[in-house]
Amino acid sequence: MSQERTEETWLSLGDAAAYLNVHPATLRRWSDAGEIPHLLTPGGHRRYALSDLQRFAESHHVARREVSLAEAWADRAMTRARQELPERSAAGWLAALDEPMRERHRALGRRLMGLTLQYVSADDGAHLLDEARALGKDYGELSKTAGASLKDALQAALFFRDKLLEATLELSETAPVRPGDSSRLVKRINALLNVVQLAIAEVYEADAPDTTQPRKKRRT
Repeated sequence: MSQERTEETWLSLGDAAAYLNVHPATLRRWSDAGEIPHLLTPGGHRRYALSDLQRFAESHHVARREVSLAEAWADRAMTRARQELPERSAAGWLAALDEPMRERHRALGRRLMGLTLQYVSADDGAHLLDEARALGKDYGELSKTAGASLKDALQAALFFRDKLLEATLELSETAPVRPGDSSRLVKRINALLNVVQLAIAEVYEADAPDTTQPRKKRRT
């Protein structure tokens, strides 16, 4: 997969169908006919690139819905992250990773971006928090394997949170966004990233010595 494709925003079948304003079964049929490209996750779920959906809508004159606040925010967040990630990757423990480990790190970032987009767009999304916890544990395991400290691992997650929140503030300054919408975005972003960061900490804590038990006194 090319670098351009790996930096895509990926949507689930349901979100992609909603974007095109069609039933998921219709989108599945188009995909099976080869009209719209898609990827399959290890779990067998379809993922669609936002750019492919845009091209399909334009070429087939699909009356897709208006770009949502969440999508506009996602575009800005991805732009900010892409601008600053190369500089960040060249410093600290990330610089010591070999290419396969770097790709795993990038893949987790893409998963987190897609998961966040789904969560800020969802009415409920409780199941997405379970996915966020699993993703955080994957990230924690990768960071430990790479020799990163807990501080370094959490700093990487904080970088991602900062870019998302900065995109929200930037959107509210340049687009006609209702105050309530911006507030909801911030709350949803924080809720999801809290789960991710706590899961990272749990991975590191699992190998930490138990300090809750009283030490036995040594006999003299």
